[in-house]
Amino acid sequence: MLKSIDPILTPDLLWLLASMGHGDDLVVVDANHPATHIARSTSSQRLIQLPGMTMETAVRAIMSVYPLDDFDPDPVRVMMPVDDPDRVPDVQRAVLTEIERASGGPVSPGKLSREDFYRAAAAGFGVVQVGDSRDYGCFLIRKGVIG
Repeated sequence: MLKSIDPILTPDLLWLLASMGHGDDLVVVDANHPATHIARSTSSQRLIQLPGMTMETAVRAIMSVYPLDDFDPDPVRVMMPVDDPDRVPDVQRAVLTEIERASGGPVSPGKLSREDFYRAAAAGFGVVQVGDSRDYGCFLIRKGVIG
């Protein structure tokens, strides 16, 4: 246990976050996502699982140490619902609230189709899969610089 570090941030997750460079994408997905398959294609080939965790709880902990890329117009991207691309699922609202709280301002996510999200996720740095089973809890969060 480390002082002032959220205990949700496991040693493997901290390694993943610390190993990323600015501009790298962290893939954070729900329990329904094919995370094992996607993780094999990422730069780190790492899958960190946080079973039993809600998406917003995991993202709140991650954002406590993770700088959001403020040079990118879309530092957060989400998967659009296939049946209704304009709908914003509750899980996405909850996670965006946590990201905005941590970054200190509004965040308008970029929206990707399911296929485009899978391609972008495979090009990411690593995958964090939470135990949340709500549909469309799929996020790409770009790392910024500290300073």
